[in-house]
Amino acid sequence: MALRALDNTMPAAVEERPKKVAKVAAPAAAAAVKAASPGSGKKKKNDENSAPRATAAAGEQAMEYIPSEELEAAAHPKAKAAGLVAELDSKDWIRACEALNDARRLTIHHSALLNPILEKVMLAIVKTMKSPRSAVLKTSIMACTDIFNSFGNILSSVSDAAFDKLLLQLLLKASQDKRFVCEEAEKAMRAMAASMPPLLLLKKLKAYVHHANLRVRAKAAVAISHCAARMDIAAMKEFGMSALLQVAAELLNDRLPEAREAARSVVGSMHGAFAKEAAAKGKEEEEAPSVAASWESLCSLSLPPISAQAVAKIAATQSQ
Repeated sequence: MALRALDNTMPAAVEERPKKVAKVAAPAAAAAVKAASPGSGKKKKNDENSAPRATAAAGEQAMEYIPSEELEAAAHPKAKAAGLVAELDSKDWIRACEALNDARRLTIHHSALLNPILEKVMLAIVKTMKSPRSAVLKTSIMACTDIFNSFGNILSSVSDAAFDKLLLQLLLKASQDKRFVCEEAEKAMRAMAASMPPLLLLKKLKAYVHHANLRVRAKAAVAISHCAARMDIAAMKEFGMSALLQVAAELLNDRLPEAREAARSVVGSMHGAFAKEAAAKGKEEEEAPSVAASWESLCSLSLPPISAQAVAKIAATQSQ
């Protein structure tokens, strides 16, 4: 029997079988190589070494809005006026913005050239006011402000239909949630109320007292209050004292505080003009009724009892 040597040596190592490599590794590596290759057609994500691409939104943010007082005269005004309507209708929003600024330049510095094409320009501006581009929208509203300041006294006579469309868009834009659009539209409406004949504008705004949109009603009410503040008693009588009182009384019950406050302003303007005329009559007629009695009589004849009482109370409070 053979004996094993006691030399504390380990037995010879048994040769191990090679391990199999997982088959999923190769496709994963290939996918990584394919993604890294420039011609693969796939974009690399989160590449901190690549410059960001310019987007349309970034371009709109970089758009410069030029105040009216900083707009210079056009270099070639006749050529600009000849191609203005076509440029305003451009599908390129940058060209449309440039055309709107050209319209503003012509309005401020070359109004005689714009006057013959004013109706077409107004309709083109109405179209740009429906643009989804914020830059086009704001610039178009700025153009409205300049047009009101230059052509407000003749605007409605140029084109009644074009003005109606423009007025609707302004009321809608003034009712938006976007603050910068709303503020610009309100500015344009103040210019409209300050430049246009108040009686003519009041007749246009009366239809919006019953508009389904609460905010449109409120913005129309504010414009009505601006018109009433500019009207004398003769203009109010031409519109109709009873009709104007009914408009104010209806707005006093509106759901929005802005509309109710505007209605109170209308009542104050009416009472002021009415009191001025009554005071003048009192000097000529010794037995003329008092201003308060005449005002209450007008309210009771024009309005339901509850509305008449509310309107009379507002006038009494404001006259104190």
